[in-house]
Amino acid sequence: MKMNTSKHGWYFLCGILILVSSCFWSCKDDDEEGGYDPNKPIVITGFSPKSVGLGSNLIVYGDNFGTDVSKIKVQIGGQVARVIKVVGKALYCIVPGKAYDGDIQVSIIGDDGEELTYAVAEEKVEYQKKWVVTTAIGTYYEIGSLYEEMEGPFDNCGAFKDLLWLTFDPKKPDHLYAAADNNTNAGACRMFDFGNQYTSYFATPGLGRKGAIAWTADENCDMIVPDNHASDTKVAIHVFTRASGFTQKETVDLNVRGLNGTLVHPDDGALYYSRFRAGDIRKYNFKTKTDELVFRNPYSGVAVYMVLHPTGDYMYLIEHDKHYIMRSDYDYENHTFKDPYLVCGNPGTADYAEGVGSNAKFRRPRQGVFVKNPEYEENGGDQYDFYVCDQENHAIRKVTPQGRVSTFAGRGNNGTSGYANGDLRLEARFNNPKGIAYDEQNNCFYIADTGNWLIRKIAKEE
Repeated sequence: MKMNTSKHGWYFLCGILILVSSCFWSCKDDDEEGGYDPNKPIVITGFSPKSVGLGSNLIVYGDNFGTDVSKIKVQIGGQVARVIKVVGKALYCIVPGKAYDGDIQVSIIGDDGEELTYAVAEEKVEYQKKWVVTTAIGTYYEIGSLYEEMEGPFDNCGAFKDLLWLTFDPKKPDHLYAAADNNTNAGACRMFDFGNQYTSYFATPGLGRKGAIAWTADENCDMIVPDNHASDTKVAIHVFTRASGFTQKETVDLNVRGLNGTLVHPDDGALYYSRFRAGDIRKYNFKTKTDELVFRNPYSGVAVYMVLHPTGDYMYLIEHDKHYIMRSDYDYENHTFKDPYLVCGNPGTADYAEGVGSNAKFRRPRQGVFVKNPEYEENGGDQYDFYVCDQENHAIRKVTPQGRVSTFAGRGNNGTSGYANGDLRLEARFNNPKGIAYDEQNNCFYIADTGNWLIRKIAKEE
């Protein structure tokens, strides 16, 4: 009897344990489900962080959100945010772009898509505008065979093949010129008129592969367009006159083969140019009509592009085919440039790496531009960073005065080449960018996104 009583007691105890466990797991499941209760209001008690920007993570605290993210809608500044998950009383979401007003609203959506209820946070989040990449001019053709090129307004002017170099007119800063790398209609030079938001052809009759456009240093500011041909008996430097509306040109009587880079120094108005096969930098004086060697390039068979520092104190030489950048200081006493030295990149090594000096890596860098950095003013010294198109790394790189290289924009979503707008590093992607220009008045960059046949823009959100 004692044994039977003990046995029955054991069964009774097991039953109680099973019942308690069932209740426990049932309660746990109810807690995990955390479903929205239509009999209760949803409540927002706070959020973190207090200051955000495009792509930031935002946590909204409150109650009765539910856990089905497909039924939860979050709006920040009137823009829809992406809801990630709800854990307990915390709702996690991604801040959308242009959420300028900063008000936070959480809504519950029914099966039919209608809003059942909502709550608004008492406090607004501070929205910080971020730098983003957008498409400024042209049409992106996902199917290349549908390509068109034409004159017309920015949103209806087709696309632009073989873009190589961008430059603003120094006397008309709302006119941006683009050189193209061939003489077909599709590769014609373009003029982008920002005042009228209109794109037109810029005629360069008789020129094949156009190189780096420069401007004379006199009061005319005429346009210098080089012809990058392969003949030893053909002129290559053409000056399109402003007086003619850039419709007529004068030719410099010099036979130059493989001319890529050009630069005019305001000290004496002389033209400096690079030769591909010869592997040198030469100087032409418009006043005396003399031509002379400045220095030999370390390599021959290299396209070298030159960019003058705004002070005129030095220039950067972009060794496109050898993947590095050199600096040449200007000798004001002798009115010429000195022998160059390495700034960043590893000569002959094509790769992708951040770093200082030769530890940084490029893959066929192209055009660059100096941009003043206000943060340097207190420290004195060089005030300018250098932004350069790292063509085959599909990125825009930044070089500090100390030669530290970082990636400014591109390679978003863990990718390399592509087409995507948005956050500079998280989303934006380029395809073989070659040209870059900086609009100082509006604090923005324009990029010749050559592989995508477009002009892209880098600026703070508008």
